[in-house]
Parts: sequence; C-alpha cells; structure tokens
Amino acid sequence: MSTICIENPIVSYWNAIQNKEVTVSKKIEKTYRKLVEDVNNPGEFFYSWKRANHAIDFIELFCKHSKGKWSGQAVKLELWEKALIAATFGFIDSDGNRQYREVILIVGKKNGKSLLASAIGLYMMFADGEGGPEVYAVATKKDQAKIIWDEAKRMVKKSPALKKYIKPYVSELASEVNDGVFKPLASDSDTLDGLNVHCGLMDEIHQWKNGTALFDIIADGTTARSQPLIFITSTAGFIREDIYDDKYEEAKKLIDGYTSEEGYKNKRLLAFVYEIDSREEWEKPECWQKANPGLGTIKSISQLADKVNKAKEDPRQLRNLLCKEFNYRTNSRQAWLEWEEYNNEEVFDIRVLKPKYAIGGVDLSSTTDLTAAALIFRVPDCEKIFVEVMFWLPEDLLDKRVHEDKIRYDIWKEQGLLRTCEGNRVNYKDVVSWFSEMEDEYDLIISYIGYDAWSSPYFVDDLKRTFSKKVPEAVHQGKKTLSSPMKSLGADLIAKKIVYQNNPILKWCFNNTAYEEDKNGNIQPCKTSKATRRIDGFAALLDAYVMYENNLEEYLDLVA
Repeated sequence: MSTICIENPIVSYWNAIQNKEVTVSKKIEKTYRKLVEDVNNPGEFFYSWKRANHAIDFIELFCKHSKGKWSGQAVKLELWEKALIAATFGFIDSDGNRQYREVILIVGKKNGKSLLASAIGLYMMFADGEGGPEVYAVATKKDQAKIIWDEAKRMVKKSPALKKYIKPYVSELASEVNDGVFKPLASDSDTLDGLNVHCGLMDEIHQWKNGTALFDIIADGTTARSQPLIFITSTAGFIREDIYDDKYEEAKKLIDGYTSEEGYKNKRLLAFVYEIDSREEWEKPECWQKANPGLGTIKSISQLADKVNKAKEDPRQLRNLLCKEFNYRTNSRQAWLEWEEYNNEEVFDIRVLKPKYAIGGVDLSSTTDLTAAALIFRVPDCEKIFVEVMFWLPEDLLDKRVHEDKIRYDIWKEQGLLRTCEGNRVNYKDVVSWFSEMEDEYDLIISYIGYDAWSSPYFVDDLKRTFSKKVPEAVHQGKKTLSSPMKSLGADLIAKKIVYQNNPILKWCFNNTAYEEDKNGNIQPCKTSKATRRIDGFAALLDAYVMYENNLEEYLDLVA
C-alpha cells in the first residue's frame, strides 16, 4: 500500500495549537503536550511513523463517504483526526504491539465521530494484521449499536476495493482473507458470552444506562488479544453517575496526572476531550472550536450560531446546547442546581482541621430508600463549611437495589461511603452509633441534630439518651421552614464554601434534587422525575443546615 501521509500529524497538530491556528480545550492541549514529549523522548514505547501512517492511509485510500454532498468520495481526514489516529496506532513497544488499548473521544455532536469510528472499525477488521479479528459496534440498545456498523457497511458498498474482500451481510461484515467479522452488538443480545474481541467500538456512552456491566464484558473479551482496542466516542449527556461519568472522570484524572508525579497513571489509556473550558464560553464564537474541532468543515458554523442565538432567546434550550454542542456537563433537566454549581472536588483531612463543634442532620428512610446522616462544622478563621456524610441500606436489599435501580450502591459500599444494616430494614441505632463514633474518633461535640419531625420516636429517644435532650431538634418539612436554608445552602454551594469531600453519593443526591416553588418564591426540595434517584443525602444536609441557620450566632461563638 503506497503512503500518502508524509507528516507527523501529532507534531503538526501541536504546532497548530501553539501557533493559535486552532483553538482547543485545556485538556486537549495537555494531551498533545504529553504526546509530543513521548514522540521526542521514547521509552518503553516509541512512535512508529510506519504504523501510524498505515492506519491513516488505509482510511484515506479505501474508505468512502456514504452520505450527503461527499457521498462516494474518498474520506480526507482533518489534521485533528489524523493526529488522533496517529496517536492511537503509532505508539508501539519493541515487540510491535500498540501501547494504547483504550481510547476515548469526547467531542460535540456532528463532528464526524461516527464516520471516524466506522473507518477505524474497518481497519481493525481488515488491515491490522490480526488473525480472525472480531470487531463489535457496541451499545446498550441495538439501534444505537447499528449506527457505526451501518456506516461501515455503507462505506464497504461505496468502496470497490473494500467490497472485493469484505462481504456486507444482513447482520455482519465478513472477510474471508483473514476470517474477520464486524458486527453490531447490544447488551440485550444473546451473544455476549464467549467473545474474543479485537476491537470494541462504543458509541454515545452518555445514553447508556447500567453501562458499566456492558463495558466490562467487552473489556474482558479482549484479554486473549495482544493489541486490542476499545474506542469510545461520545458527546456529553444528562445521565449522571453511569459509565459516561466514570469514563469522563477517568479521562480527567489521566490528563491531570500528566503534570503530577502523584497523579493517576494508565499507560494503556488515551483520552481526547474536546469541550469548552468554562460555561460562559458558549456565547463566544472564538471558543466554539474547543468542543467542535470540525467546525467550519465537517460542522456548519452558521447552524451552530443559529442554535446559540435561539438559546439566548429561549433559556430552556440552553442546557441541551451546552451539553450536546459544547460538551459542558449538565444535570437532568429538572435539577435544582447545575453540575458546575454544586461540583466541588476539594477535600479535607478532619484530623488536621481538628473541629470542636459540629451540627448534624438526618434523613431516615422507608424500607427501599437510603438513610443518610450529615455532619457540618466550621473551624476558626475560615468561612468554609465542612461536611461529612454517611449512608445506609438494608443488607438484604443491596443487590436488588443495584440491579433494579441501576445504581452502584455496591461500589460505594466497597469504597466505605455506604454501610449496610442486617436484614431488610435500616437499623436506626446504626445511625445514632455513627454520630457517636464521629464524636469519639475526632474529639467532637455535636451541638445539634436536625431530624424530620415525622421520624420514629424510638430514634429520637435514642438520640436523646446518647447525647442529651437538647441536641435533637425536629425540622418540619415544608416551604416555611426549608426555603431560606435551602436558598442559603445553594448560594454557598455555588460559592464553593461547602466542602463535602467530593463525595459521589452526595453529589448524586444534589443532581437528583428538584424544587417546588409557591407564588411567593418559597421553595422546598423534591425528587426529579425518577423515583430511584434519591435525594436523601441532600435532605440530611439541609436538615443540618436548618439547625446551622437557626443557631448561627451561638454556634459561631462556640467555634471562635
């Protein structure tokens, strides 16, 4: 196969970034700085010009557009696409095996990611030098899984060279030359067992529910291959605390770890995150390319401008615009606060802060709900409010809640963020014991504990016996009692004054919290549309916050 690419696309793209010829996100800049360093300073892995260009040339020589004005024409990759492919396929070890086995591409919609994934899938099936390669376009739903596969099938039909060797059947592409297959695969399929995956193409993972299980099946299926590839493509989405959030957070940790010796390392993972760097950039045309590297060529500038103008006129369209066009993570559409408003990754060491006085809050559960307890405290000469939380579920219901609700309670338990109680109900004595444990372990005095006025009298009596009659205090649930503290809590979260250990369960509860408002502007919390999306952690924190506001002057005197 003749070579048509004579450049190092990684270096060329980095030069374009440095010369301000293209505008990229901070994460993309960090990624390419690292890749250029690896090109110039080889170690265990080195950059192979031949291997990188082999993949690029295959796509540009043999893959054809199947839709629109370019239908039937050869695919001509843009520089950002060439750089991504060169990085994915170009770094190898002394045995000739590729370094990267998982690649994540997060990019705004309509930037050609499905076409790119389809072309990579065809390369992995036919030209990667693997015997009997199995390539799967994967999603939780069959229709979604077929998007990339259908594009690949159309590419084959449009390309005389590929059609000579690859047979497009109803449900698979097959190559007799190397016994390769390329199939769509969904989690509701009966063919998930016994996979020997050479390449898994995972599209739009922001739409996946309970996606971790499917990802693990595909990842486990690659273990028999010497240089497999999982290629993930997605825009941002509204489904929180599932596979998209997991992969985004891993990508973020990886990229941050490039500049920190103590940071997260994974030599097999590569992530390209195209996104705006701050919320206000959606109104700045000069920043749009950060999330849309194909803007002006693959993606229409004028159409994006029309969407931005409509969002300015109708704020209801803004969340979708931020999420889909600019990859700015937002909540479910009914949520009280935006992701960036409640997201706070700061952590603290309570033993270093040495607080003396704290305020508690509790949200007791029914049989199926979480039970949550919160402690808030301040320390001298600091405006921040520090938060510790704990959650409980009945042991007998844990597996059921994981599988029916599709929430990762089991992982949170392993991380020590959630505890289970024997039987099929939460034992409220365990909650009282946690408060007592916090007092003893950290030499704390809990001054107040706010609880729902409808709480069990046995629980309240236990609190009074363990602490004193003055510590527990009923918090009546309603707009009259909760409105002012909820607004104050929201303002403090936005101001990043609330430091909650970046607790993922509490963050999930924030995301699930909506609100009801009366004609006078008074508010109270409520759940978003799904009953399985709990707000118990927020409710416990709010009860503590009610007590904090009601006793603020006295509490600050204790802290000073």
